[in-house]
Amino acid sequence: MDTASTGAYDDVRTASRALATEAVHAGRDDLARQGLHAPPIDLSTTYPSYDSRGEAARIDAFATDGADPDGPPIYGRLGNPTVARFETALAKLEGTESAVAFASGMAALSAVLLARSALGLRHVVAVRPLYGCSDHLLTAGLLGSEVTWTDPAGIADALRPDTGLVMVESPANPTLAEVDLRAVAHSCGQVPLLADNTFATPVLQRPAEHGARLVLHSATKYLGGHGDVLAGVVACDEEFAGQLRKIRFATGGVLHPLAGYLLLRGLSTLPVRVRAASASAAELAGRLAADPRVARVHYPRLGGAMVAFEVHGDPHEVISRVGLITPAVSLGSVDTLIQHPASISHRIVDADDRRGAGVSDRLLRMSVGLEDVDDLWADLDHALGERNRTLVSLREAVR
Repeated sequence: MDTASTGAYDDVRTASRALATEAVHAGRDDLARQGLHAPPIDLSTTYPSYDSRGEAARIDAFATDGADPDGPPIYGRLGNPTVARFETALAKLEGTESAVAFASGMAALSAVLLARSALGLRHVVAVRPLYGCSDHLLTAGLLGSEVTWTDPAGIADALRPDTGLVMVESPANPTLAEVDLRAVAHSCGQVPLLADNTFATPVLQRPAEHGARLVLHSATKYLGGHGDVLAGVVACDEEFAGQLRKIRFATGGVLHPLAGYLLLRGLSTLPVRVRAASASAAELAGRLAADPRVARVHYPRLGGAMVAFEVHGDPHEVISRVGLITPAVSLGSVDTLIQHPASISHRIVDADDRRGAGVSDRLLRMSVGLEDVDDLWADLDHALGERNRTLVSLREAVR
């Protein structure tokens, strides 16, 4: 079989692969031809070149459109082969042309805001709740942006000539509120919609299929999946990716190659992890909803591994009594984590704004991991405290 026919066969072979297959093989399709099985880690910060005129031409080309330079790598801040494998794989999973990785989720969001501001489009329309630091970045205007907060129905009316971005998170952090992405995208008109897909992951939802031009992930969470890598990524079309690469080069918010390797490895088990954790989360949400010690349970129609619930008692006491579950920030790891958003992840948001977005002072957010669901429930049951004491408190409150 000649080279041309081999290439055609590869195109057919990869055209309609299932998500689970892409998770394992995307970004690794060339390994067997190189005699490799595991992806290599390229830790180089710089690369030799004896053609300085050619190098100058490649750098000029990058400055023009932000496209990945043809040929061998140039410098770690321009790009890295290991990180590029992760970007290729994530774009495949999200169904976009490209993806651009950053040192953290906030670095990724910052790059998007800077890219729009560079065009004079500083206004952002956003729907609460968002992750607390995303909320703060927009509200404080730290990058020169101005934000209008609205509900999904008010997006079209909030748009201005200088609106550069509409931002939503669905399911949202920490209430797990959902929005109709297709309807929101329609309301945006020509303004790019950025959908934070960290909680859902491409296993449960692909926002680009519903009209989002930009799909944001804190890759620290489910994409990495093991609590040992910090990263962010934006999946998007190639035109916007070029803008983001130029911002990344100028600001230096690059992803370390080792992190890129860990993320690529994490993607290979992403569907299995998300589906297993989601099954446990749904079971725990049902048990919590039937428990008199719990006032309200938030669990998205979409499903997923996140559960939020409001308790009748003191949420801080629940945090202090968990044993198997880890009281910690972040989410998406193989082990179960719980935290009090009003004290930690959303503490930076103004208290009235926080409560107005549904983040009550009694709300707890739990990221369900891969432990046995009965073991997790036993730990929650203990942490929630005595049932009889809760019932007495409720009767006194009714009186």
